[in-house]
Amino acid sequence: MRIELNEFAPLKNVKVTDEFWGKYTDIARNVIIPYQWQAINDLVPDTEPSHAIKNFKIAAGEEEGEFHGYVFQDSDVAKWLEAVSYSLTIEKNEELEKTADEVIDLIGRAQREDGYLDTYYLVGDKGNEFTNLLDCHEMYCAGHMAEAAAAYYEATGKRKLLDIVCRFLDLIESRVGKEEGKIHGYSGHPELELALVRVYKATGEEKYLKFCEYLIDERGTEPYYFDEELKQRGYKNHWGGEQKTADRFYNQSYKPFREQTEAVGHSVRAGYLYTGAAALAAETGDESLLKACETLWDNATTKQMYVTGGFGSTVYGEAFSFDYQLPNDISYTETCAAISFAFFAQKMLRTDVNSKYSDVLERILYNGSISGMALDGKHFFYTNPLETWEEANKRAPGYRHNKTKRPGWFGCACCPPNLARLITSLGNYIYSSDDKCVYMHLYIGSEAEVKLSDKKIKISQKTQMPWGGKSEITLSGGKYAFAFRIPAWAGSADVKINGESADYELKKGYAYIEREWCDGDVIEIELPMEVQMIEANPNVRYDAGKVALQRGPVVYCIESADNGERLSSIKLKDEPEFRAVREDLLFEGEVSIYAKAVKKKAWETEDLYRAFTAGYDEIEIKAIPYAFWANREDTREMEVWIRR
Repeated sequence: MRIELNEFAPLKNVKVTDEFWGKYTDIARNVIIPYQWQAINDLVPDTEPSHAIKNFKIAAGEEEGEFHGYVFQDSDVAKWLEAVSYSLTIEKNEELEKTADEVIDLIGRAQREDGYLDTYYLVGDKGNEFTNLLDCHEMYCAGHMAEAAAAYYEATGKRKLLDIVCRFLDLIESRVGKEEGKIHGYSGHPELELALVRVYKATGEEKYLKFCEYLIDERGTEPYYFDEELKQRGYKNHWGGEQKTADRFYNQSYKPFREQTEAVGHSVRAGYLYTGAAALAAETGDESLLKACETLWDNATTKQMYVTGGFGSTVYGEAFSFDYQLPNDISYTETCAAISFAFFAQKMLRTDVNSKYSDVLERILYNGSISGMALDGKHFFYTNPLETWEEANKRAPGYRHNKTKRPGWFGCACCPPNLARLITSLGNYIYSSDDKCVYMHLYIGSEAEVKLSDKKIKISQKTQMPWGGKSEITLSGGKYAFAFRIPAWAGSADVKINGESADYELKKGYAYIEREWCDGDVIEIELPMEVQMIEANPNVRYDAGKVALQRGPVVYCIESADNGERLSSIKLKDEPEFRAVREDLLFEGEVSIYAKAVKKKAWETEDLYRAFTAGYDEIEIKAIPYAFWANREDTREMEVWIRR
C-alpha cells in the first residue's frame, strides 16, 4: 500500500497566538536564547563553563588554548543557531541575525580546507578523525549543524552555513559508505540521519537521501562495524579503558534496523534514529522502513513510556530497560528523550493521520518536555523523575542523578538548547494538509495559512487549552475536508458549526467534516475536562495500587510545598471529590486540583517497626501541573503516582 503523505504547514505560515504557549515562546525568544548565548560564551556566573564558542575560535586560529568540554560540545552552538533560526522566522530581529551571521562566519573560518568541521578533532585529537564513530560524535555534531543550516536557510534565505555544512557532509560521504575503500560505519549517536533528510529538502540533492538510507540500513549488519573499529584501535575506547566489544543495544545496532521490534538503549539516540528513519521512509515511500518505525513506536509508547511522556527508565546508559519497567524515583527520563519522541511523532503523523501519534505529541509537550525548564527560562532539569525525595537524591547511590532544584546550566548542556528549538518551532506541529483535507493536530491558539492542491486555506484557532475544553476555529471558504483530533483523554466532543450541532466521521481518532465552507465559518469544539484518575497496566509493578491525576492533557503531581513531607503516606479517599480551581499560582490561568485524602499519622516514637495500627488524618491534598514542579524553594518531595 502506497504511503500517502500530508505536509505540515511551514513555520513561516503559522503564528502562535496561544495564551499558554505564547508565554513559552516569549520566554524562549527573549530569555532562553539570550541566556544560552551567554552560557556558550562562558558569561553566566556560578555555572559550569561551556567553552563552545571558544573552541571554534581556537580552531579558527583566533585564540590559543586547548579543546574544552565534551566531544559533542559543537552541538550546543548548532542547537542555539537552530533556535535562533526559528525565532527569526517568528519575528525578525536584526541584532540577533547579525550575531548569528558572525557565529556562522566564525564556523566557516574554523572549517578545514577539505571541509572537515569538528572542533574536538580540529583542536584536540588532531589527525584521528573518523577513527571512533562509536564514541566521538562526529556525525552527531554534523547532524546538528546540518539541522541549523537548513533552518537558517529557511528563515533568512542565506546559504553560507548550508554551504559550509554541505562541504562537510560531502567529505563524510566520501569517507564513509558501502563502496570499496570506504569506512563501512555509521553514527554511534544517531542524529545525522534525520538531518540529511532536512538538507535534502533544502537542496534537492538526492545524494543526501541515499547517504541517509545507507546509514540506517548498514546499522546492525555483520561484520559488526563497531567491533571492527575497536579492533583497529587496539581495543581501547575513548576513555582509555580496554573494551573488547561494543554494546549493540546501547546504540540501537542489536539487529539491522528493519528487523528491530523493541526500543532499546540510550533513549535520545533511539528517538533521533527513529525520527530519521521515519523521515526517510516518507521521502522515499519505503513501506518496510515505515513498518519498522511503527513497530518501534508502538513498543516505546505502549510499553516503555511514562505517563508524563518521558522515555528512558534507567540512569545506566540513559536508557530504556525493558517492557513495563518504569520506576518513578530513579527514572532518568531525560528532557532530550521526550523531545526526540516529539520529533518522531511529527514524522509519523506525516505518513498517517492517527491520534496515537498526536496524543503522545500532546502529552510530551504539556508534561515531560517543559518540565525540563523552570518558568524563569534560566534553570533546567536534565532528568525528569516522577517521584523525588531530596534527601535520597543527595545521599543515596542510584538517586543522585535526580534533583529537586534546577541548575542554571550543565557541562553536558544538550537539553536547554533542545527545549529552545522545540518551543520556537512549535508552529510547525499544529496543522498539516494533503490535496483534499486540512488537519489540526494540536489545540494551540494560532493563525495559519495552509496549502491545499488548488487553494490556500486560512485558519484562526482560539482555545482555552490546556485549562479549559472550548476551542473555536474559523476557516476560509472552499470545498474541502477539515479534520481535528478528539484526544483519547476526552473520548468525545461536542461539535457545532456556526452555532448548530454538526456531525462528523471519526477515523483514527480524528473527526472529519467535509463540506463547502464559507469564509468565516466557525467550528466550535468542546471537550470534557473532568479530573481523571489514571491507572497503569498491572505489569507496571511500581504503580500498583496507585493513580495519577490528569485533567485535559495535563498530568498533575503533589509537592511537599503544598502537602507537607512524607508524601508516600498519603492515600486518596475512595470518593476524592475532586475540585479544579484556577489559582494562577505559578502560571497565569493555571488550574490546581484539590482532593479528599488521608495521611498516615506520624509516630510518637522513633521505633523502626511496630505492629500495624490504623491511624490516619483526614486531609485535602493539592496537586499542581507536573510541568511546574520545583519552581518553589520549599519543594523537597514530589510524587505523580498517588496511593489509593
